[in-house]
Amino acid sequence: MSRISILTAKDLRGTVTLDLSAVDCVEQAFAALATKAVAMPPILRLDIPEFRGEVDVKTAYVPGFDSFAIKVSPGFFDNPKLGLPSLNGLMIVLSARTGLVEALLLDNGYLTEVRTAAAGAVAARHLSREEASVATIFGAGMQARLQLAALMLVRQIRSVRIWARDHTRAQELASDLAREYDIEISAVADPRDAVTGADIVVTTTPAEKPILMAEWLEPGQHLTAMGSDSEHKNEIDPAVFSRATYVPDRIGQTRILGELHHAIKVGAVQPDRQFAELGAVIAGRARGRTSAEEITFADLTGTGVQDTAIANLALTRAGQAGRGQTIENDTNMGDAA
Repeated sequence: MSRISILTAKDLRGTVTLDLSAVDCVEQAFAALATKAVAMPPILRLDIPEFRGEVDVKTAYVPGFDSFAIKVSPGFFDNPKLGLPSLNGLMIVLSARTGLVEALLLDNGYLTEVRTAAAGAVAARHLSREEASVATIFGAGMQARLQLAALMLVRQIRSVRIWARDHTRAQELASDLAREYDIEISAVADPRDAVTGADIVVTTTPAEKPILMAEWLEPGQHLTAMGSDSEHKNEIDPAVFSRATYVPDRIGQTRILGELHHAIKVGAVQPDRQFAELGAVIAGRARGRTSAEEITFADLTGTGVQDTAIANLALTRAGQAGRGQTIENDTNMGDAA
């Protein structure tokens, strides 16, 4: 007989928040990619074009963790027309020793939102200038909001610009965030103006053609691209690769579906060119920013190791807080008595 914990989205929102411990958790997961024998297979992807749907499955085993997670992450982009959210999902947590199911995290994508935002903070912590104080966010959705919250944890942000293709949504988000943080936050209609003078730029959109051009970037800036998590998405002008120090989350993955994928496709980067991953920078095995004038560029496509890390954090905290419910599942392989 095995015991399985079931945690709903409400349980998880009350257990895991976007705070420094979540950022540290994701940072340690990235470092593990560079220092441990992590097993992380390629993303399994299912497209359902009839309903503008896609489903990604990510997983990773990290030595030292008692459990590993398998995340199923659907995105159905016509759902808002039906009054439903575009994103959903759950995580299955299994014992790393026995493979038995330990928990079902019915998070509706919440843990992915947290670990994705935390990854942005990790990139900024290791690649942006320590004195960075002006941030620009491309996008006006939930991840745009969370990326700013994450940046505020690792840098003293004093001024923010928001740009989105829908300027009204950008204005609404800027107004909400200005009330929340009591700092200067404005919506900017022109994307180039939004980039000018910024210390950190984060793109969080599902764009399929570049929305940020190479010539807009200025010495000393840091750029994090969050949106290109599938082959058809492309936020960043491939010419940026000739101007910036590029740091992927997982190079084998960004060659397939990240901004690097598009740079290779147009011949801006050779297919076999090597780049140091973010985990190697964190672990001190590679150099990140080397000067105040350098432009740095993190390409974050989302990795299974992040999901296993945040799932373990969630399960630990839920256990400490006594949240969720537990069911018993018969594992007896013999005949019933």
